[in-house]
Amino acid sequence: MKIILKEDVINLGYKDDVVEVKNGYARNYLIPTGKAIMASPSALKVLAENLRQRAHKIAKIKGDAEAVAETMKGIALTITAKTDNRGTIYGSVGSNQIAEELAKLGHEVDRKIIKVENVKELGNYTATVQLHKEVAVEIPFKVISENAPKQEEAPVEEAAPVVEEAPAVEEAPAEEAPAAE
Repeated sequence: MKIILKEDVINLGYKDDVVEVKNGYARNYLIPTGKAIMASPSALKVLAENLRQRAHKIAKIKGDAEAVAETMKGIALTITAKTDNRGTIYGSVGSNQIAEELAKLGHEVDRKIIKVENVKELGNYTATVQLHKEVAVEIPFKVISENAPKQEEAPVEEAAPVVEEAPAVEEAPAEEAPAAE
């Protein structure tokens, strides 16, 4: 059954979209709750006229979403999670944690518009924030262990000077080798 959405419905569509759904879903849920109307020829004509009249408002909404997307482009999040000694997370990291981290940075985002894969191990991942049906932002985030952030940082700092000293040692024997021949 074809219907016209009167409001955004997560995982189905956005306001004023014409979508195809199963008859029972439309008759028993979407239409009685006021989230949709049947897509009759007259309703489609009214929708087309309304969209034509609201074209500038829709462009402004999209522009606002693009402005928010620009402010969020440079963001990289670090999320701490409780883990076992093998790096497996107790539970998982989801859209709730990402929304909380964005809120700490001053970006209020509804968790329902954040799409993230199943995150159950430490590492680097990417979440997608769908701000508008045509505007999405990818937010990279790193999941680290709550138990060992200090332990991970210390070896990295010690390893950096060792790497710097190694090329100096390699250059000296290379100069001596031609002199020996």
